[in-house]
Amino acid sequence: MFKQFNHANYHAICDELALADADLAVIINTYGYPPLWSRPNTFETLVHIILEQQVSLASALSALNKLRERVQEITPARVLLLTDEEFKACYFSRQKTTYTKYLAEAMINGQINLQELEQLPDEIVRAKLIALKGIGNWTADVYLMFVLQHADIFPIGDLAAVNALKRVKLLPKDISKQEMIAITEQWAPYKTIASMLLWHWYLSAPRNS
Repeated sequence: MFKQFNHANYHAICDELALADADLAVIINTYGYPPLWSRPNTFETLVHIILEQQVSLASALSALNKLRERVQEITPARVLLLTDEEFKACYFSRQKTTYTKYLAEAMINGQINLQELEQLPDEIVRAKLIALKGIGNWTADVYLMFVLQHADIFPIGDLAAVNALKRVKLLPKDISKQEMIAITEQWAPYKTIASMLLWHWYLSAPRNS
């Protein structure tokens, strides 16, 4: 059965990780506990994560807010009424317009049901998500971590998490993905919370540290 975390056990898991890993302990001792980043399990959230692919968080949020201004409530039915030009006016690229429309259609025709995903293990959620056009492992990881709060995910495709791992653990720059995945296994079954500690370090530490 997959493990989850919540506000009640989050700090206790952080403490458990810190006891087992001195590098994570330093993050907590220096910067405090990371926020418990979470998002609701909605179509809007998944559109937001798609928008965040390979762009800054600020530009993704700007596009999401522009879309919300235009349709008021971001639902599959409402976004499917928009033309490509209207999407473009909301700062959506052609590619992300296609992905958003495909997701909306998949939800309307029952190909994907977000509420059903709440009861499923990691690998089945991932398989159902990446079957959708425009959703890959990074998007699935963020959804599993932030929306479903599954506790044992390390997002190996996330540049900030990977860079923080290298810096915190003093790893060589050319270390392989497989070697990094092996290192993160020491944090099982709480790799998600360890990842949040790494993101917290990435956002808090001076850039020249």
